Amino acid sequence: MTAKIIDGRAIAQQVRNELRGRVEALRSRGVNPGLAFVLVGDNPASISYVHSKNQACEEVGLDSRTFHLLEDASQDEVLALIRQLNDDPAWHGILVQLPLPKHISESEVINAIALEKDVDGIHPANMGRLLRGEATFKPCTPAGVQRLLLDSGYDPAGKHVVICGRSNIVGKPLAAILMQKAPGANATVTICHTRTQNLAEITRRADILVAAMGSPRAITADMVREGAVVIDVGNNTVEDASRKSGYRLVGDVDFDAVVEKAAAITPVPGGVGPMTVAMVVYNTVLAAGG
Repeated sequence: MTAKIIDGRAIAQQVRNELRGRVEALRSRGVNPGLAFVLVGDNPASISYVHSKNQACEEVGLDSRTFHLLEDASQDEVLALIRQLNDDPAWHGILVQLPLPKHISESEVINAIALEKDVDGIHPANMGRLLRGEATFKPCTPAGVQRLLLDSGYDPAGKHVVICGRSNIVGKPLAAILMQKAPGANATVTICHTRTQNLAEITRRADILVAAMGSPRAITADMVREGAVVIDVGNNTVEDASRKSGYRLVGDVDFDAVVEKAAAITPVPGGVGPMTVAMVVYNTVLAAGG
């Protein structure tokens, strides 16, 4: 068996195509949807992520702007900027690019974002609403995973989904989304983590296996049931002397081995990553009333 490759770039493009019409409808009503990015420091990966998100905004007709603070900006400066953006009606969404420099409290900055502008869906109140099954912004990577599954024909309803990783960005919110009594959900969800015993025994029971561990090639072929759907959220850099950059991106799944065993799999790059960007734009359009 050779797995079907789930093309995140193609599905993300489809999302952006759908959003373009919704943005046009908003503008016809005098609403110009806007997304403000807050970037602190000069982390190359963060700069690249913000650039790709700005490009996606431009493609669908969203106004966007990056508010770039220096690496040594104080926490008070960051919080003051968040308050300014909260009060500015030009911005329907605010996205703080993580990670922040170590001297800044990530939780305090996230807590300062107005709930109605939290298009990353990571404010504790919005996370609570998500768990309760109430209407709120879904965190972008988990929302992208759900959309990938549905658009690829792998509805999680009634399936056993095993999520490897319990982060506040992916693991926990994805479990909250997929366990709901709602369309595109209704899954039986198991979360595994660093203290899970007999990990391979659990992952082999998965109909849908999600790897979000932050560890390159941590999911090997012997951990995957024949015919499972594998979603790789990992985004790791490993040394590669054959590349001009000296490195390449790999996921949390040993792709070359697992692709021969799974029914379907997402590649890295080109799988979950583009969907995360698309769902940022999706949530911003939602915040603007579209």
